[in-house]
Amino acid sequence: MTSLPPIPSATRIGHVHLKVANLQRALDFYCGVLGFELQQRYGRQAALVSAGGYHHHIGLNTWESDGGSPPPPGTTGLFHLAILYPSRADLADALKRLVAHQVPLDGASDHGVSEALYLHDPDFNGIELYWDKPQEQWPRNPDGSLAMVTERLDLNALINTQHERKTT
Repeated sequence: MTSLPPIPSATRIGHVHLKVANLQRALDFYCGVLGFELQQRYGRQAALVSAGGYHHHIGLNTWESDGGSPPPPGTTGLFHLAILYPSRADLADALKRLVAHQVPLDGASDHGVSEALYLHDPDFNGIELYWDKPQEQWPRNPDGSLAMVTERLDLNALINTQHERKTT
């Protein structure tokens, strides 16, 4: 097999489309809880939501899933979508939104390179809310490769990050 160069470093995953059972319930969660903005709605079957006026980061649709149920355990599919926040303070704001809406977390981890909150939406799609630490803080092995970890994230310290940002 011919060796090809890696994918360009500026490549990004632009958006994700999720099958949901109830469009309004999904909009209530993604807009009402997480704070995304509705960009376009296609009747009662689909909607596009985003941050900052982008055409869409998340598409929600009921085309194949209206009234459906989540896939059973042990099946293939999306494990989770990851939403990258610009700063630790912004991730703290997201945590405050989850607490205010009584959305339970499945987990919260410090991975050395990032800090992440894990949860599920109302259709049981997995979600990771995270921020990346500056690259110069990423843990490295002696050979320079990443040494990612999964350690407990201190949620109280994360909440205090939000408070510190708003008082400075």
